Amino acid sequence: MSAPSSLGIDAIAIAEAEQKKAIHPGASVWVSASAGSGKTKVLTDRVLTLLLAGVPPERVLCLTFTKAAAAEMSNRIADRLARWAILDDSALVDEVARFTTPDADVLRAARRLFARVLDAPGGLHILTIHAFCQSVLRRFPLEAGVPPQFTVMDDRDSAEALKAAQEATIAAAQGADRALAEALALVTARVHETSFTGVLAGLIANRGKLAKALDRHGSVDRIVSATGAALGLAPGDTEDGLIAAACADTAFDADKLRAAADALAQGSASDQERASEIGGWIAGDRIATFADYYSVFLTQKDVPKADRNLATKEAQKANPQVLATMQEEAERLAEVRQKLKAARVLANTAALVRLGAHMLELYGADKARRGLMDYDDLIDRTRRLLERPGSAAWVLYKLDGGIDHVLIDEAQDTNPEQWAIVRALTAEFFAGAGRYEEKAALARTVFVVGDRKQSIYGFQGADPAQFDIVRTALRDSAATVNQPWQDISLNVSFRSTAAVLEAVDTVFSQSGARDGLGEDQIQHLAARAGHGGLVELWPPVEPAAQDETPSWKPPVERTEADSPPHRLAALIARRIAHMIRNAEMLAAKGRPIRPGDIMVLVRRRTAFVRELVRQFKIQDVAVAGVDRMQLTEQLAVMDLIALGQFLLLPDDELTLATVLKGPLVGLTEDELFVLAHGRGPKSLWDVLNAHSGAASRFGEAQAFLSGLLAKTDYFSPAELYGHILVALDGRKKLLARLGTEAEDPIDEFLNLALAYQRQHVPSLQGFLHWLTAGKTEIKRDLDQSGADAVRVLTAHGAKGLQAPIVFLPDTCQAPTLQDRLFWTTSEDSLLLWAPAVDAQDPLTQRLREIALTAQEQEYRRLLYVAMTRAEDRLYICGWHTRRARPDGTWYGLMKEGLAASPRFQPVDDAFFAADTLFSAPEILRMTSPQEGAPPQERAPLALTAPQ
Repeated sequence: MSAPSSLGIDAIAIAEAEQKKAIHPGASVWVSASAGSGKTKVLTDRVLTLLLAGVPPERVLCLTFTKAAAAEMSNRIADRLARWAILDDSALVDEVARFTTPDADVLRAARRLFARVLDAPGGLHILTIHAFCQSVLRRFPLEAGVPPQFTVMDDRDSAEALKAAQEATIAAAQGADRALAEALALVTARVHETSFTGVLAGLIANRGKLAKALDRHGSVDRIVSATGAALGLAPGDTEDGLIAAACADTAFDADKLRAAADALAQGSASDQERASEIGGWIAGDRIATFADYYSVFLTQKDVPKADRNLATKEAQKANPQVLATMQEEAERLAEVRQKLKAARVLANTAALVRLGAHMLELYGADKARRGLMDYDDLIDRTRRLLERPGSAAWVLYKLDGGIDHVLIDEAQDTNPEQWAIVRALTAEFFAGAGRYEEKAALARTVFVVGDRKQSIYGFQGADPAQFDIVRTALRDSAATVNQPWQDISLNVSFRSTAAVLEAVDTVFSQSGARDGLGEDQIQHLAARAGHGGLVELWPPVEPAAQDETPSWKPPVERTEADSPPHRLAALIARRIAHMIRNAEMLAAKGRPIRPGDIMVLVRRRTAFVRELVRQFKIQDVAVAGVDRMQLTEQLAVMDLIALGQFLLLPDDELTLATVLKGPLVGLTEDELFVLAHGRGPKSLWDVLNAHSGAASRFGEAQAFLSGLLAKTDYFSPAELYGHILVALDGRKKLLARLGTEAEDPIDEFLNLALAYQRQHVPSLQGFLHWLTAGKTEIKRDLDQSGADAVRVLTAHGAKGLQAPIVFLPDTCQAPTLQDRLFWTTSEDSLLLWAPAVDAQDPLTQRLREIALTAQEQEYRRLLYVAMTRAEDRLYICGWHTRRARPDGTWYGLMKEGLAASPRFQPVDDAFFAADTLFSAPEILRMTSPQEGAPPQERAPLALTAPQ
């Protein structure tokens, strides 16, 4: 698709026309915006248009998905308004004409908008949904039933409180609470000890759903009754009771079965075995032998066996009715088995719900005692406040007086609970003419922008189906009162070149790839037509041939360096190093490739990511690390923890040696050897103390450590580590040894020290235990770091970001459904738990299939997000394991689509020809050539290479 430049001009004209319709302030608008089509620009332009139309700034509410998005919008609007305040008249006319007719009054208002926004009560409300809910609850604490001075818990505090509630629940189950003890015994009997914490973690992750079920039904017993009805069980049905009923004389026709057994006894050897089992069961202890009995009729999947496995021709000759009798009994037993599975699912679920309800009770009591609320509470309490009969009308009236226009960003990621809040806020907008409409120049409006194709946060409750459901509901509400409504579609990409967009469209032209994206046809127009672009498909890295391991060889040799993911990591690092060292040009930018141009996107943070970062460092390619990291696994934090452990126990020689060798003290290997060797019975700390006051490296180390020991009992952890990092130059020492990557871990470490002493007695031992017991994760904004370095992110973390060059290496692995907790899809959502797949009843199996389908659809939407991050170049690669590649993987979808396109052709690449990791591979490539001189690229404000 080597499109002429005029197509880019046409695409821009189309986009501008649609955007102009979208920002018209007189209509409610729903915008379906594809990747790179300028959603943030449309949102900010809509706000500016409303302000120019005379809407007071405080009456506009914009709800965004992340704090970063809210800050980006706020900054864009502030910059534009500040610019308008100082522009000359002609330039201001040109700017304002993009939004409305620039008459004298409008121009005067435009110059004053910056000051109006600054002076507005509360300013311009651009908030995340959680921040908005927090502000509402602060304003109406009595109506909402929350403490007026509540504190919002962060993820760490919430996890800690939930962990305490879990431990208290287990302790209570081992005490006098018999029902809780029975529930814990059943749950632990159903799962392996290594899976127990995972089950509880899954329950905690869904605590919002469980809390709603408890709120609706009022008690665990009522939830269990409703769950039993959903499973098709009668009240009181249990496994033992169902088996007893299935074995009763009235449950089957004994005479017909005896006749069938007689006929089988005259058949083949297998018939005779069946006859023996049937006769023995009828005459013996039916309940005890029931499992052996039904195995005569049913397969391991609990479906009736094939006719030939019920009765052979020989048996049927003896009694022509034998097969019909056997089939009838098989059908009965299959139904009984499904009932038994349902009863077991009910028992499992009842036990788990009882444990979960107790945990939630303790968790809620702890929050209430300390005046805390978590993020789920913010949404739930606000929704209840806006829906509660009586007080809701008053609250909405007060809010309605302050909100006239609601804008929703990233609508595809808004979950049903959040939509309920939006619907409650905007219900009065479509109630017909009233006092407000008689006075206001503009009708109250809703503006929603999102892309169903980019709904990838199912684990946070986002449901892409809600995107269409809410759009239809709002459109119908507007039509009922004859209010203007616009459905706008933006499919012009200002981000990607024609080559990248053609690859995206080609891949998702396949119905299998498009399933779950919510559109019958996916087609993008390139505003950057005529810009040079490239898409490359590499063959997967295959496992190396394995020689048979000698039986005497101990299994201690490390072989991971030759594994496919490690070889691919090395290959990518070498390819990127080749680009940079050979000053390979970005045709559309007119300059050589820099490390900061490159983004590597993976599905999950696995060992591959760590190896990739290591390979970049081996190749001397600047790399910004990964977007998330475990705090206690960072070297700077490990050094700080080791120092704290020494201060608690100076005689721990290994810890002291670690501190002495680390960057905070900085002894060399030789110096440490001189200090430690030949010390006899003396401890290392005693030997170091002998150098007290000496003008030597050992004397300096002793003074440093003894000075800290003198302060340990008097300083809080935050004060102690602040003293180490600032007064004693600890931060400088750590950064000098470990580089600028250590800054984020150090800052987060200090933040946690401060957070710890707000909630706990500030002891050093308590802090270090609290820190190491929890898995604190650092979220790093690599896009704002300003470093000229390769970024390694997950596709989820890259949402909203872009880069000139994108590599997709993690493409050959399909997702697996790990969860065994399923929720019914009805409005009265109920939990079902079946630890093993073969123990699932029909309802649970159906819910599992729904969950699998939803996961696979989100997997494909995530592929769309990943591919559309690329501006100029997209490189697709992957690795195979010794198992066959599953169907429907990213790589399979992309290869199937791209290889069928005549635009993708095999090429010879000099890099691969010279590389030993890939011996003459077939590389498929598609390009869009650069037409004309590349545009002048504005230099970034700050671009620094990491140290």
